[in-house]
Amino acid sequence: MASLKDLRNRIASVKATRKITKAMQMVAAAKLRRAQEAAVAARPFSVRMASVLSNLASAVAGKAGAPALLAGTGKDQVHLLIIATAERGLCGGFNTSIVRLAREHAERLLATGKTVKILTVGKKGNDSLKRAYGKYIIDAVDFRGVKQLGFENAEGVARKVIELFNAGEFDVATLFFSEFKSVISQKPTALQLIPAQVDTGAAPDLGGAVYDVEPEEEVILADLLPRNIGIQIFRALLENAASEQGARMSAMDNATRNAGDMINKLSIKYNRQRQAQITKELIEIISGAEAL
Repeated sequence: MASLKDLRNRIASVKATRKITKAMQMVAAAKLRRAQEAAVAARPFSVRMASVLSNLASAVAGKAGAPALLAGTGKDQVHLLIIATAERGLCGGFNTSIVRLAREHAERLLATGKTVKILTVGKKGNDSLKRAYGKYIIDAVDFRGVKQLGFENAEGVARKVIELFNAGEFDVATLFFSEFKSVISQKPTALQLIPAQVDTGAAPDLGGAVYDVEPEEEVILADLLPRNIGIQIFRALLENAASEQGARMSAMDNATRNAGDMINKLSIKYNRQRQAQITKELIEIISGAEAL
């Protein structure tokens, strides 16, 4: 049985931990609002970009001169998995859920004889994968020194991906991230970047007007497709940032509540043990007085 001193030390330790988790919860709540606004603001742009690509791609579908980023290599053998996670932990199952989705996808590909290559964006994803999937990781990017993510960070990752594609290193690229739904809900998502997934069968949304495209659709797509990869990666980073803060806020709130419950239980145990010790001392005093 723990002594009274041990119980006092344990209570003080848990109280200190509760202060830390409460502070982390408040910091995450402050960061969440800005991150959520940035993620929500980026969604219409990425959706509209996909719509523009669909309209242009419908004109070049099936043509021999279609850009490789749209048409692909014609093969489906080598897959690049771009796994975007956070730089830090203590955010519940946020990182784990993204890595789990990527692992399941990789296992399905390997089971069918495909070749898998992994590019990690974020320290926690690389740490989680390097033990079991280290031989598949070809590069790792982290933003530990970046205070505020910008488009230039996503553009750097996009350039790496395009350089690998132009060098013939893979046939299909898929991006894994977590889409922000709410503070308590983040959805792990897989998005194919190369070949670009566009709905070429949809009717062009021209708003009732007739447009002439200059220069040719192929020339425009050759510029827009690489830009679209950067935009989609940037959106994924923004969604991850909001999801991470939401998950951390929820996790730290649960940790704070659990610490409070533990303090209550330890306090009750301490008071009972102290009362028992006082009662024992009183009995010894009374017994000694009666013996006299």
